[in-house]
Amino acid sequence: METIKKALRSFAQDEEGAQVVEYALIIAVVSIALVIALSKIGGTNMNTFIARVTNCLTTTTCT
Repeated sequence: METIKKALRSFAQDEEGAQVVEYALIIAVVSIALVIALSKIGGTNMNTFIARVTNCLTTTTCT
């Protein structure tokens, strides 16, 4: 029982996982902002590109 308490205490005090999550959230926000900005700049060409990428990621055929 003491081993479980030590493991939980160590896990709660570990901050490396929190840093990884923070970096992942920052990357996600920047990526979303970049896609939105590029879609505004690129217009229909960017929308076509995003649709093609979505198609490639969700189906087995990629054109």
